[in-house]
Amino acid sequence: MTTPDPTPPPEDPSATGWPEQPDAVPLDAERLRRDPDGLYRQLRRDHGPVVPVLLEGGIPVWMVLGYREMVRVTGDPNVFARDSRRWHSWDRVPPDWELMTFVGYRPTMLFTEGAEHERRAEAVIDSMEVVDPFELRAMCERVADQLIDTFAGSGSADLMADYAVQIPLRVLNRMYGLDEAESAELQQVTVDLVSGKGGPEAHQRMHDKMVALMEQARADPDRKNISTVLTHHPAGLTDDEIINDLLGNVYAAHQPTVDLIGNALRLMLTDERFAVTMSGGRRSVGQALNEVLWEATPVPNWIGRWAAEDTMLGGRHIRKGDCLMLSLAAANADPDVRPDFRAGAAGNQAHMAFSHGTHGCPPAARDLAEAIAMAAIEVLIDRLPDVTLAVAPEELEWRSTLMMRGLSAIPVQFTPAFS
Repeated sequence: MTTPDPTPPPEDPSATGWPEQPDAVPLDAERLRRDPDGLYRQLRRDHGPVVPVLLEGGIPVWMVLGYREMVRVTGDPNVFARDSRRWHSWDRVPPDWELMTFVGYRPTMLFTEGAEHERRAEAVIDSMEVVDPFELRAMCERVADQLIDTFAGSGSADLMADYAVQIPLRVLNRMYGLDEAESAELQQVTVDLVSGKGGPEAHQRMHDKMVALMEQARADPDRKNISTVLTHHPAGLTDDEIINDLLGNVYAAHQPTVDLIGNALRLMLTDERFAVTMSGGRRSVGQALNEVLWEATPVPNWIGRWAAEDTMLGGRHIRKGDCLMLSLAAANADPDVRPDFRAGAAGNQAHMAFSHGTHGCPPAARDLAEAIAMAAIEVLIDRLPDVTLAVAPEELEWRSTLMMRGLSAIPVQFTPAFS
């Protein structure tokens, strides 16, 4: 991973603040895990729609809470740019900072801007659109059935570790053109990386897999899959661009889709509006997914954008080079656009769960994620219609991360079923 050459922050504690913003507040990581909605409400009440916050290590960023402010930031890439090398505070960021994976510059589509971003995005989007929705559905059902077969006879399972964690990457790997053996190996590498256990060795193994995938696509250009379309796209991506964008797709697609499945299963297992219809109509699955995207989005916060020039946002003076963190979950709950928040959001898909604008999640990628989640939940309901939580709902634990919100485990019980 290529990053700027940051130096450790100064030892003087007072120097880790934000002199230009004396009202900056340290972001309460424990409160963010335990009561994120309450934290967002308090920050909005005390500081407005754009809040100066200090992340771990006293790193200063603007936290964008307002829906309208979010639309402006994500819709104006010329002012709120994506290349992290614009950040003026790299001298404060230690090499092992917890969010370095998300802010350290890499030559992926994610960090490109302007015409270069358009060229790269066109290739990535076209590669996703080659996936046939009917084949995708059949693929998802096969993967889901295979996984359920491994625990259906036991009468109990952890729907995160045994099911949700494994489905997205298995499906994605098949869309890439990998066989089952290759898919299993890549899945383990990805799990290692997401859990933080892999280190540089896992990154290298993942890189090597993408190189092999690109070479396989070059050798067989007639195959219709994501890697082949990307490799032979008229945009003429270089080898490094292809490899980095394949890697970027894996990272961007896997964990958010895992948590979309898990968060929706939690809702359906704990909320009587859905629990009573677990074995009933299909429409409840789609409603659960939409509600999760509004109220328990898998990516609640995303860092970041970097101001390309001095500007004003939400009554705040944003300096050139300032970093902005998009609080997608807070924008979803903005009372200016959802004054009756508790009334729900049935049928309303104007959420910010996939961000917005040219750097938001492409529609093709959103469709893939939702199709995978829908199939995973529907197959589970078909196979295990009496599935229930094995613990009290309040015992379910959320993983404590700034950028991803999902459950550590979903222990369930059901009548043993045999295939």
